[in-house]
Amino acid sequence: MKTKSSHAEKIGSRSAGSTAGKSWQARIGDVCDQMAENFVESLSFDHRLAEYDVRGSRIHARMLAKVGLITQAELRQIERGLNEILDDIRTGQFVWDVSQEDIHMAIEASLVARIGEPGRKLHTGRSRNDQVALDFRLWCLDAGTKLHGAVHHLQASLLGLAQSTVTVAAPSYTHLQRAQPIVFAHEVLAFIEMLERDRCRLVDATKRTDWSPLGAGAIAGTTLPIDRSFSARELGFSGVTRNSLDSVSDRDFAIELVFAMATIAMHLSRLAEQWIIYSSTEFQFIRLANQHTTGSSMMPQKRNPDMLELIRGKTGSVYGHLVALLTMFKGLPLAYNRDMQEDKRLVFAAYDTVLPCIEMTAAMTEHVSINAMAMGENIDSGFPDATVLAEYLVKKGVAFRTAHQIVGKLVARCEHLGLSTLSELALGEFQGECPVIDKDVYQSLGSLNVLRAYQSYGAGGIKSVKKQIAWWQKTLKKTSHDMPFRA
Repeated sequence: MKTKSSHAEKIGSRSAGSTAGKSWQARIGDVCDQMAENFVESLSFDHRLAEYDVRGSRIHARMLAKVGLITQAELRQIERGLNEILDDIRTGQFVWDVSQEDIHMAIEASLVARIGEPGRKLHTGRSRNDQVALDFRLWCLDAGTKLHGAVHHLQASLLGLAQSTVTVAAPSYTHLQRAQPIVFAHEVLAFIEMLERDRCRLVDATKRTDWSPLGAGAIAGTTLPIDRSFSARELGFSGVTRNSLDSVSDRDFAIELVFAMATIAMHLSRLAEQWIIYSSTEFQFIRLANQHTTGSSMMPQKRNPDMLELIRGKTGSVYGHLVALLTMFKGLPLAYNRDMQEDKRLVFAAYDTVLPCIEMTAAMTEHVSINAMAMGENIDSGFPDATVLAEYLVKKGVAFRTAHQIVGKLVARCEHLGLSTLSELALGEFQGECPVIDKDVYQSLGSLNVLRAYQSYGAGGIKSVKKQIAWWQKTLKKTSHDMPFRA
């Protein structure tokens, strides 16, 4: 009976069917240095491209048969061999030969071992340079699609939270000082807006990734009559890249994807920080589900927001991957350089960090409890209705800057009298600073009155937020399948 071995166990062992030597050994000679061989290998991480490498090779073989560079019989043998290899990879039976350096040569070596001479014809009209560019683009397109789905799901989770808190009065903050009253749903919708920009960045980056470099060769193309457009169409691309030099040296698509991920991580970190504060004993605005907290090894009462803290902390490593990519490419001459082998480590690491962070944030959102009482308690302390009082004066014909000064004096008067809210001032105190103030001023003061009074588009009051929620309900239905690439 066959037993599955882990990928880690199989990396480094030599396949029984590997070809003798490397593709370039005829030029360099039969020199082997184990340290050098281990230093240059990328199979330990680029094995993640296997599905894409087989897909690209299958289409490349069909193109070669279409233009007459291989026979239909050879095509059938190549496709059969590639299908067997892919099945072995998926079931854990493929033995990876690290001496082949990378995923491309490991698969080709296995193909030649399985089907013989036709396998040696597969590389006709292409180089590992355009091959890896193709594989990496296909991987980035799939990664972008998965990230898009995760971001969209998080938006939907946040929208559910917004719907349940549309009438929950809450303070808003600037400089971490109380500002104006809002409904809590308004703050939740702010994070949906951030994620929408992230979602759009992923869609936009995909449009520039969606071009096939296959057929650009090592650097200058080929004299063989290949059909690049056929391969691009069969792979699902919008078209082919125009310049062979740029085709094999371009990694802007990867940098854009990591930039999009870094921005997502930044937004998740902001939400994490907000909720870490809100879940503290001092605030108690929210309560995280037990499964999304941990305890202390010494203090039995603790409920620590470790998931949020890790999301906040992991953001730094994603920034590092982006900076590393940008630094790697800033001084590279045209066209392909071996430095570019390291790009996949960085992109894979960023993806492996960001996707779980998005998913964890969605899970926490779906199980978080909102403490409306704590948010509403003392909501009028700190004079959050001061701006509305100034706008009340504007409606009475007072210039805003003058109104601003009048209200500032009234706030100072409250503090002098030991009052915590403007509504506690007697009418005479108001009129002492501004005679146009009448008893209707009390209908404008207080957070609940403010929440009902907001009129501007996009404001934080109940009416406006309900409209925003209705808009998002329609929008999220439309944007769930926005990624343009179709494999």
